[in-house]
Amino acid sequence: MYYVYILKDDNSSIYIGYTNNIERRFSEHQSGKCFTTRKLNNPQVYYIEGYTNEEDARTRERKLKQFGSSYVGLMKRIGLK
Repeated sequence: MYYVYILKDDNSSIYIGYTNNIERRFSEHQSGKCFTTRKLNNPQVYYIEGYTNEEDARTRERKLKQFGSSYVGLMKRIGLK
């Protein structure tokens, strides 16, 4: 199983990523092992989508990181924008 996830910190900064092990990846984010989220203040998993194949998860992550209509639609639906 593969997951696309959104982290949100205390300052409302967000990070979008994908993984096949959400617990391990979240632990890496919390401990500062991930360079891109090292500066987030207390990151928490805010949203998760599950996919059965890696290509679907990677495609969804890319679409969200383009900050287009997929991103805007999701942010509205989960209440972040």
